[in-house]
Amino acid sequence: MSEFAKQAGSLSGDQVELWRSFYAMRRKLDRALDLQLQRESGVSASEYEILLSLNEAPQRRLRIKDIAGAIGWEKSRVSHLVTRMERRGLLNRADCEVDGRGSWIGLTTVGRRTIIGATRGHTDAIRRYFFDVLTPQEIAAIAELSPRVIDAIGCASEEDAAPPADSAPAA
Repeated sequence: MSEFAKQAGSLSGDQVELWRSFYAMRRKLDRALDLQLQRESGVSASEYEILLSLNEAPQRRLRIKDIAGAIGWEKSRVSHLVTRMERRGLLNRADCEVDGRGSWIGLTTVGRRTIIGATRGHTDAIRRYFFDVLTPQEIAAIAELSPRVIDAIGCASEEDAAPPADSAPAA
């Protein structure tokens, strides 16, 4: 058993090794997909997520808060990236008629061409790096377990964001 496994306490040696393997796989997969997007399309994985969200939205436009909700980011992070993407001509801003303080973020023609061009290579890479190396049974197992892990994280995220039950409100 590794020193880390001994220190981890509540994880067995096999669990520590499984976690390390899974973590390395996830990081390398994320990195490989990001590099593929940058190399073939000139966009990062983060930019691709925003372009994809907008491409799938009604009228291909969303507000910053809606983009943040769709991809699970903080509004400030989305806002900074949107500003950079706007400078590159991928996105544009327009006044929001329902909220004078907000604005719509929309795809430009360049942004639409970019997401369409990026998607084929990206889905090919996903297939090559992920689906092609798994059996149908492994795919079914991942499809079954992924929502459970996501649900557990959702609960943990909500608990982490809430103040402790016995804490007094800040003055």
